[in-house]
Amino acid sequence: MKKLVCAAALAGAFISADALAWGNDGHRVVGAIADKLIKGTAAEKQVAALLLPGESLESIANWADCVKGTYCGPPTPEMTGYVAANPKASEYHYTDVPFQKEHYHDGDVGTSPEDIVQTLKQAIAVLQGKDGAAVNPHGFTKRQALLLVTHMTGDIHQPLHVGAAFVAADGKFVVPNKQSEVDAVAIFDSRGGNNFLMDDDKVAAMGATQIPGENPKPREGVPKALTKPFHSYWDSTSVDYAMRRSSTRTPEKFAQYAIDSKTPVVVNSGDVATWPYQWADDSLVAAKAAYADVTIGPPQKQTSKKGEVYYNWNLEVPANYPVPSSALARTQLIKGGYHLAAVLQAIWPNK
Repeated sequence: MKKLVCAAALAGAFISADALAWGNDGHRVVGAIADKLIKGTAAEKQVAALLLPGESLESIANWADCVKGTYCGPPTPEMTGYVAANPKASEYHYTDVPFQKEHYHDGDVGTSPEDIVQTLKQAIAVLQGKDGAAVNPHGFTKRQALLLVTHMTGDIHQPLHVGAAFVAADGKFVVPNKQSEVDAVAIFDSRGGNNFLMDDDKVAAMGATQIPGENPKPREGVPKALTKPFHSYWDSTSVDYAMRRSSTRTPEKFAQYAIDSKTPVVVNSGDVATWPYQWADDSLVAAKAAYADVTIGPPQKQTSKKGEVYYNWNLEVPANYPVPSSALARTQLIKGGYHLAAVLQAIWPNK
């Protein structure tokens, strides 16, 4: 417990890095599945026309995270221009609908005009050839729209990028009726699960006994975190477990596994502009499963370097959590890949 309390003061430093849904491998999986599914279609030709030589959906799947800093090396002029034109770009990757809800609705608690559903809707419209301030308020180019759709179709299938947890003063999860109720006095915001801290050693021990294969080695020069934010677990650890349980170690091999396994994926219906809403609703179902039977300790008050007050909670998961969470991650990754391929083919159908 001392380890957790000491590390809690560092949690603010984790937040930006831990907002990278699915991590590098997970996003490449989504792109790789879609690459395979659109092969030989009109969508493949249209995608190729927007990509640079040598690029694929898999290779550009992390572009929208790479623009956040030096995550992928020095930013390119294309990235710098995008960031300058989109000062709220970090908000495009998620929405914060209380995970207990069944549906995403415009204007509800946790939603915003800059959130992932609205961004996907706008980017899809741009790829359809629509333009103007009403449908493209950020002025996305077609290439930028493809980069965003590729990445954010992955993001929206990560449960914690849609379903958010709000905590009452008594430590119970609650559903605020309006945004003003999230006041850090009666109701607290967990920041997408980033402020729920798991014991990293305990997580590793559970994975070692329940998940086949070896735990990944820490990257050289990167210190081991004393705690693991719950959001980080879903971004990276669950993906690693899903790949290990599928006997795959690369995004390309996992993509082939996904197609060969013929995992049933619900086909979206209606206007393609409504599909992000359908994906968000599906992710809320997954978020309920992600939060099932987890427990949190008392809040720990923290102050960031900027003087912002926030709270952390120690979080415990069921003893068998690596098994159902990795199964859910595997399903959501596959859905992301199939839905990415489907939306591209709906935008550019075969004639």
